[in-house]
Amino acid sequence: MLFSSIAFSQTILKGSLVDTSNGEPIIGANVTIVGTTTGAISDYNGHFSFEAKKTGEQKLSISFVGMQPIYRNVLLNGGLLDLGTFKMEADAIGLEEVEVMASIAVDRKTPVAAASISAEDIETKVGNQDFPQVLKSTPGVYVSGAGGGFGDSRISLRGFDSENVAVMINGVPVNDMENGKVYWSNWAGLNDVTKTMQVQRGLGASKLAVPSVGGTINIITKATDAQKGGSVYMGMGNDGYLKTGLTLSTGLMKNGLAVTTSLSRTSGNGYVDGTPFEGYSYFLNVAKQINKKHTLSFTTFGAPQSHGQRRTYLTDEEYNKYGNRYNADWGYKDGKAFNTNVNSYHKPQMSLNWYWTINDKTDLATTAYVSVGRGGGTGLTSNAPYGQQLNVNDFRNENGIIDFDAFVRANQEQFKNSNGQYSSVFRKSHNNHLWTGAVSTLTHKANDYWTITGGIDLRYYKGQHYQTVEDLMGNDYYIDRSNQSTGPRKVRVGDKMGYNNDGIVQWQGLFGQVEYSKDQLTWFMSAAASHQAYKRIDYFKYKEGTKETDWQSFFGGSIKTGANYNIDEHHNVFVNAGFISRQPFMNAVFLNYKNDINKKATNEKILSGEIGYGYRTKGFRVNVNAYYTLWKDKAFTKTVYDTNGQSYTANLLGVDALHKGIELDAVWQPTRKLTITAMASVGDWKWLNNLENVKIFDDQQNEIDEVNVFMKNKHVGNSAQTTAAIGVTYEVLPRLRVMGDWNFYGNLYADYDVTKLNNPAYKNTSMYRLPDYDLVDLGASYAFKIGHFTGMINLKVNNVFDTQYAVQGQQGGLNEMGRPTLRGYYRGIGRTYSIGLKISF
Repeated sequence: MLFSSIAFSQTILKGSLVDTSNGEPIIGANVTIVGTTTGAISDYNGHFSFEAKKTGEQKLSISFVGMQPIYRNVLLNGGLLDLGTFKMEADAIGLEEVEVMASIAVDRKTPVAAASISAEDIETKVGNQDFPQVLKSTPGVYVSGAGGGFGDSRISLRGFDSENVAVMINGVPVNDMENGKVYWSNWAGLNDVTKTMQVQRGLGASKLAVPSVGGTINIITKATDAQKGGSVYMGMGNDGYLKTGLTLSTGLMKNGLAVTTSLSRTSGNGYVDGTPFEGYSYFLNVAKQINKKHTLSFTTFGAPQSHGQRRTYLTDEEYNKYGNRYNADWGYKDGKAFNTNVNSYHKPQMSLNWYWTINDKTDLATTAYVSVGRGGGTGLTSNAPYGQQLNVNDFRNENGIIDFDAFVRANQEQFKNSNGQYSSVFRKSHNNHLWTGAVSTLTHKANDYWTITGGIDLRYYKGQHYQTVEDLMGNDYYIDRSNQSTGPRKVRVGDKMGYNNDGIVQWQGLFGQVEYSKDQLTWFMSAAASHQAYKRIDYFKYKEGTKETDWQSFFGGSIKTGANYNIDEHHNVFVNAGFISRQPFMNAVFLNYKNDINKKATNEKILSGEIGYGYRTKGFRVNVNAYYTLWKDKAFTKTVYDTNGQSYTANLLGVDALHKGIELDAVWQPTRKLTITAMASVGDWKWLNNLENVKIFDDQQNEIDEVNVFMKNKHVGNSAQTTAAIGVTYEVLPRLRVMGDWNFYGNLYADYDVTKLNNPAYKNTSMYRLPDYDLVDLGASYAFKIGHFTGMINLKVNNVFDTQYAVQGQQGGLNEMGRPTLRGYYRGIGRTYSIGLKISF
């Protein structure tokens, strides 16, 4: 009778959680009885179930990051209590509309391979790493720390670099309008303001005509918090890392206005020698609910920063002699640390969003935005003939550090002996821009099954590219011979030199999509068409009347289709396919860094297809997919560096490539305290043709050589073609979690040097393969409450075993046996740590 009484007093509570905006299940929400440790975490169907020992009336708490909490009184009398379905609403104003504009994929509905990362994941896993590092356990993604400087990480997706991965922030494209690249150092503060991030691999779900060859990275920043509050943050870590931050929100006030702002500062000495950094980030969102049909939201954010870089690839001999942190690009000048490569940039973005609920079936979301970029990178250059230029390697001490005082003395001597004609100078390369645009999306739900979407995408971009003198390195002036209008001239600190040109781009696009969704089937077809025009203005290489080109126009577009079928509540399959005709980048339209128009410039053609399968059951989820992408007429720029740190570039036109592979990801939650994640990705990415008559240019954009590039059947470099990961999160005690991640990288090939593949002997060789490596990261987080405040402590240790590995490299020539050699590589970041404290109120 006693045991029966105890059993009867226990109540089993069950229910489900869905997102109000899209009806999708809420995964990983905390459901607890207030004042107890009893509760559960919602599974991958949004379901929860647990036993409560208390009886009588109790308060149920449901919470999830990004959603408004739910509290409900429940009466516990034993037996089974079915609470039904809870609908959770976003805790930010306008968030749902932004997700629509950004084309966020929905699980078991949108037929693409996708992975989402929440703000909580970013907060607990990034630590003092670069923002892109949070994606390293995503299938098909390779994140390289590059030279190890602050914000210098690069992302490749299915073997495609950033110019072929569409990056969207709140539905606004941010890939550079001239070359398609994304420089993550310009967005170093994104981890402070990101609400959620989703990686869509392959064609993706974006309706815009964006370069989603490898995939799409959708970043949704914070919107205005619906509730009043804020937080303060302080973090510290290895090598003087220090970060402080503050967030404040008024919540939704009676006048319908709400304001949220965030500020932070980050600084440190850098893991790599000579790479100190200082960065700030700011965010402001002001939202106004005019009425039930109209909402306005203004957002601005930016992250001004300055950091030292490591640009020179190093050999094993150099690393073994000087250590893992060694940087060949810095030294001392006048008793102070001096790095030849310092990047500084500020790229604020401002947007005004208008959300109009026209009626219960039709919505219009419009955003107008502007971005103003200012900054660039520094370096040494010389006007002396090749072979007579000073080499910094001749001025290194026994520790490999550059003695710039000795370099200055030698520079003064060269200046004197040549009567001021030859010398070296410390310059800055500026890449400023003004970018304005607007995107408007109309969504109409024709009936319960059909949804029609259409819109416009308008952009205008002006890039300003020039060099200025930063330091004359001991002399009175520097002779610049790049200006054809004036001839050789003396320049001093602040004067323009080297090159001076503008690139202007305009873009007009239309897009549309039809979607059918009924029962188990969802199908869509989308199309986009765009006109892109380029103009180039060169102020140095041409005389008056010939500086400016005519507009060069190109038309492009895309068509995509796909379907997802839910076989039952556990199994689903999807397929998608598409064709993209993408306009060439500016360097393929205007050749040789001049106003020389390429009459043969043609669109890049991409044909892609993918199939996938998913399985869901209580506590377990797995996805597997296979893809095939054929790429024709690719045009891109390659940059290489010699042993003196001098950069050289080459424009490669008409390149073909084939990327194919298989990906798998899984999550298993055997108990509410334990979550295990896993992924594996195997790719086969190769170039398909050789190139002839490729021209090489120095950092002053002067042509210095012409070569053939024998790259046919060579592996795509600097992106691991085989990756795998396992992650474990366990709640040791209430609110205390420990985390561990293991990542493996294999089939990583060095990138080719266009100046080395000129030898026909390369036709029958493979690329240099870098050693496979694996890394282990550990972390812990503890949540606590003090009065009306809640707190979170995060501890993160990256590369726990201090593994030495090559993260990317560059191939050299052939050895005496005809095998490829390695010219140099970047050694990855060793063991690092960080600890952070966040107090919310």
